Amino acid sequence: MNASGNTLSTYFDTKGSRYRHIGDLTGEPPTREFTEISIPVPWGYLAGKWYGPQEIQPILGLHGWQDNAGTFDLLVPLLPPHVAFLSVDLPGHGLSSRLPDGCYYNSIDNIYLIRVIMKEYKWEKLYMIGHSMSSIIGFVFAALYPNEMGMLIGLDALKPHQRPPQKILRSIETRMIGFIEEDERNRNKDEPPAYKYNELIERVHFGSFQSLNQNVCKYMMARNIQRSLKYPDKYYFTRDRRLKFYNYTIGSQELCNEMAKRITCPYLFIKARQSLYFEDKKYYDETINVLRAKKNFEYFECDGTHHLHMNNPENIIDPIVDFIEKYGPRQRAGAKEPNIANIQKQSKL
Repeated sequence: MNASGNTLSTYFDTKGSRYRHIGDLTGEPPTREFTEISIPVPWGYLAGKWYGPQEIQPILGLHGWQDNAGTFDLLVPLLPPHVAFLSVDLPGHGLSSRLPDGCYYNSIDNIYLIRVIMKEYKWEKLYMIGHSMSSIIGFVFAALYPNEMGMLIGLDALKPHQRPPQKILRSIETRMIGFIEEDERNRNKDEPPAYKYNELIERVHFGSFQSLNQNVCKYMMARNIQRSLKYPDKYYFTRDRRLKFYNYTIGSQELCNEMAKRITCPYLFIKARQSLYFEDKKYYDETINVLRAKKNFEYFECDGTHHLHMNNPENIIDPIVDFIEKYGPRQRAGAKEPNIANIQKQSKL
């Protein structure tokens, strides 16, 4: 099935296996062979990378805010070859379609996207690894649909963060103004600011608050840059600029603790010691203590920054593999095979 909508070029062999994306300027082969897939949604499609066997259900990998499916490029090669893994670009990120003009990005909408993916591949249960924002989305999904979550591995961000009411109100106010400005820029089809490749690496590094080491930024950039039409020696970021004003508000601390009580699936949470908690630590500890009361909850701390799964994947792979071997998907994926994407070369402004 051919993908439609605004996408970027990807180079394939005749079977659809990916060699490299147009934004991958290293000329290096992929860290592990995968197939580029496309999942239809009402406004276009979700793009993703399917690693490993296609006759079994994969673990779904979802990335953090303004990242993309490249977030797992260095972790997946360390998994056993019999483990299938599907890393998906969320809307407006990577190669996935943007939301239509005028539509606001809300984190809770990703619950809908997970259900779309499950329906597409006829999964009865979800087995998932999420980083940052998607770790939180996995937490919420596991609480909303405890009978449909088979396994959850969360990386560094645990749950919806708690902030003082005045900060929440101020954030909503300023984010809406910023969203409207970027939405208008999108409609004008103006090319975003362009930079030289090394400058892009610097911007990704410092944009992550130096969480991403410079030597791994290229994996995040491969699905997120395009050559400028105005300046042939420069590139621009292709993610939707409206993503800067994402709406994260999901609920109170009381609601978070109630969600933690509802989670019944095997759950591994990995915390980076050199990363922030993004809220007062007392709220984090409170919810962790609720989860620790469960027999199938495991907790692992490791030295590293917020992107420890990219900078130091070897430091967390052992607990991840052990957890997958105990609780990962066993059943076949179903009759439907993944749609191999036929990505067209178009400008993505």
